[in-house]
Amino acid sequence: MFISFEGIEASGKSTLMAAVEHALRCEGQEIIVAREPGGTPAGDAVRSIFLQPGLHVNPLAETLLINASRAQLVADVIRPALARGAVVLCDRYVHSTLAYQGYGRGLPLELVRTICDAATGGLMPDLTLLVNISHETSRKRLASRGDGHDRVEQEEDAFHRRVREGYLELGSHYPSMVTLDGERPTEQVVDAAMAALSAVIAQ
Repeated sequence: MFISFEGIEASGKSTLMAAVEHALRCEGQEIIVAREPGGTPAGDAVRSIFLQPGLHVNPLAETLLINASRAQLVADVIRPALARGAVVLCDRYVHSTLAYQGYGRGLPLELVRTICDAATGGLMPDLTLLVNISHETSRKRLASRGDGHDRVEQEEDAFHRRVREGYLELGSHYPSMVTLDGERPTEQVVDAAMAALSAVIAQ
């Protein structure tokens, strides 16, 4: 099974993924954890460029960078893991590119989808968990961290609002995408995620 985790900055998706990983490991599952961009030596090199503060990257170049990393991740990590029956948990995947480079940057969605399809060979998650929080909550959480922000986190508020709206729009179109209320206590978000996972397994 292939599960991706999505959300705007500081949504809590990484915390949720760690909780789901723990729960599945306790059941004896082989779990492979991945992240985007990154997850391979080549992908990690792309990540360092992609998130570098102060670096200007053209929206199309962003999309191509992300998908270069993604193509390597799918080929080296995700497909081999799925082939041997492991569960793959991925922190961001195709929906992130649609939300950030499509809705956020304004690139045509069909162009973004075409590039993503080329990188993944059409491989999509069995389940995508979208952790939804308000833009205001995102900003407060980022401010409370007190450390430097990466290039994407430093974008203007209007960009992040478009990304959030894009995620919610995507959630209404993809049946495999389940939207979770990230404003709720962590334990409740985890319970909702496990219920969604159980529903997919039962199909």
